[in-house]
Amino acid sequence: MGDLFRSQEMTLCQLFLQAEAAYACVSELGELGLVQFRDLKPDTNAFQRKFVNEIRRCDEMERKLRYLEKEIRKDGIPILDTGDNPEAPNPREMVDLEATLEKLENELREVNAYAESLKKNFLELTELKHILRKTQTFFEEALHDQHMTEEAVGLMTEEGMMAGGQAAGLRLQSVAGVILRERLPAFERMLWRVCRGNVFLKQAEIDTALEDPATGDKVLKSVFIIFFQGEQLKTRVKKICEGFRATLYPCPDSQAERREMAISVMTRIEDLNTVLNTTVDHRMRVLMAAAKNLRLWFIKVGKIKAIYHTLNMFNVEATNKCLIAEAWCAVDDLDKIHLALRRGTERAGSSIPPILNRMSTREMPPTYFRVNKLTSGFQSIIDAYGVASYREANPSPFAIVTFPFLFAVMYGDFGHGTLMFLAALWMVLREKQLAPTAKLSEIWATFFNGRYIILMMGAFSIYTGLIYNDCFSRSVNIFGSGWSVRGQFNQSLTPDQIRTQVRGIESLQLNPNDAQAKAWRANPYPFGLDPVWQVSGNKITFTNSIKMKTSVVLGVIHMLFGVFVSLTNHLHRRDMLSVVGEFVPQVLFLLGMFGYLVILILYKWAVYSGRNSNCAPNLLIGLINMFLFRYDKATNGCPPIYTGYQGLQTFLVLLIIPCAPWMLLVKPLILRRRQQMLARGGAMMGQQQPQPQMQPDAGVDGGDQTELGMGSSRMAATISMTAIRLSIWEPDMGITERRWTSVRCSCTRPSTRSSTA
Repeated sequence: MGDLFRSQEMTLCQLFLQAEAAYACVSELGELGLVQFRDLKPDTNAFQRKFVNEIRRCDEMERKLRYLEKEIRKDGIPILDTGDNPEAPNPREMVDLEATLEKLENELREVNAYAESLKKNFLELTELKHILRKTQTFFEEALHDQHMTEEAVGLMTEEGMMAGGQAAGLRLQSVAGVILRERLPAFERMLWRVCRGNVFLKQAEIDTALEDPATGDKVLKSVFIIFFQGEQLKTRVKKICEGFRATLYPCPDSQAERREMAISVMTRIEDLNTVLNTTVDHRMRVLMAAAKNLRLWFIKVGKIKAIYHTLNMFNVEATNKCLIAEAWCAVDDLDKIHLALRRGTERAGSSIPPILNRMSTREMPPTYFRVNKLTSGFQSIIDAYGVASYREANPSPFAIVTFPFLFAVMYGDFGHGTLMFLAALWMVLREKQLAPTAKLSEIWATFFNGRYIILMMGAFSIYTGLIYNDCFSRSVNIFGSGWSVRGQFNQSLTPDQIRTQVRGIESLQLNPNDAQAKAWRANPYPFGLDPVWQVSGNKITFTNSIKMKTSVVLGVIHMLFGVFVSLTNHLHRRDMLSVVGEFVPQVLFLLGMFGYLVILILYKWAVYSGRNSNCAPNLLIGLINMFLFRYDKATNGCPPIYTGYQGLQTFLVLLIIPCAPWMLLVKPLILRRRQQMLARGGAMMGQQQPQPQMQPDAGVDGGDQTELGMGSSRMAATISMTAIRLSIWEPDMGITERRWTSVRCSCTRPSTRSSTA
């Protein structure tokens, strides 16, 4: 149990490893995960260390693995993840792994290059096929158009092109090609303006989307054919086509040549399609084979890289036969570490065992907590606010209860808590099946890793929701209300008649002091709030009073518990100065102000009821008047809250006021005085004889400097935490009321008045 409430006792060890066994020993220690190595060469550049070449090889293997993963995901092939954790391969196996990845990458790149070339040829043939089809349609429409003149038809046919006395100079030329559909309007405008209207453009859309061989995306294209005269226009047209990245293809003038070319293109497309399918199948087989081992390869390469990174932190003996390392480890784990080193030595085949020596040091050891799947989530929450110092009390075990309970106090709802509890219970029961899926999504991993936190928050929300009598922000009448309206109506009326009359009344007051109406049955609701408050007009006032005061009571208990946890740290370090200079004034300040407020809250709940609610004091005004030394006299025949409260409150104020300078000044001044005395003593010793430079004690000097400003921060935190706990209810109550606004009937609710809170 001591390991749960306090960090592990750590020790600094020096490790001597034979060069041939160092890799295997570090691999075994890495699998064990109980050692934190120190960098013994912090001033050495990363590129000047011994195993930098091996790390570069690992980086190259990771690059190849990322390339394979990208290609696998591009084709939608599932990557097999068995959940296995393979050991780090030996350096000899690393060479085989490099060769395997090199072979896969080269083969895949060759296949991709060949497939891209085939797809490019396939695209060109497909575009040429569409050009031949569309241009044939263009010529057929021109020949059979009855509205065209003979001169126009002659221009569109081969015979018309050769007719006339100036056949050589007036012959029309044509350029056919394919262009992206979104570029076609701008392409037409540019042709018209540059050629000044001396070209004739005909275009048609390609019905099916074509695959871009470079990106693999589907694109929409259009076929065009341009008619013009002269070499000058031909040059301009080709320049414009090149600028708009249009692909030009040869288009014969005669129909027979176009038909012959179309047959040849179709034959080539069929042959190319067969070769392309074979290439794609081969690529798919290569990727599927790689997908089976990709995760294992990633793990192996990552472990190899981590081992060499660790070896780079070691010192190398002058003979290069021994590596020297320093590492932090838990005292309780030394036997496991010795066993792991022995396994590593046997695995490497070395005859000289490694040497592990414990070292004495003044440095502050790292903090190490043992966690499991239940406590790891809560430990992460605590570490997010700050990691505890070495051998300090661990607040994580207490947070297992306090964190979900305080969540439930603020957001208690039986219905929502049940949904949270069931969802978390499903994740807990199926955690083995769901664990691999947590790696696929960061959001899902957050929910899955916090499944035990959600489970306990749901369980506590069910409990507090029953206390608040909230189920999806509605009350549930389980045991029967302690209030009744029957006494305010004729006793001869049936319950249905009474309900009819109640609906017709704009407001109805239930007064517990009215004995004739008998509104209060004198039997409280057995568990939680009475459901009658759900329909009362003063529900917000009543429930806010209960929740805010409950929040203050629980918050003060929580903060007081934290102060006493700090006492265990002071006693563990035998730091009586912190006990006197921090703990005592903190307890006096907390109990004198907020502890007294908690007592008043409980006293008011116990003494004042609905029969004497008009005499109940306002605790907030009373707390303010307490520090102003203002005491109101009894009015309306109401006695004071208790006899002698003026003297007690005056004593508490006089006790609280010195606590602030006590926390702020006493310990810092004493620490400063100690440092001055140490400096003065060191100066006197330095005059007598030179002293060797010692490494400063991070656990003493650093801690003293840190403590100088802790008193003011703790006092401010006490006040701010109380204010936060009071203000947290405002959004909660507002949300609760808005949830059912859209489903409530537009009717006036009866008012139930009571001051039992």
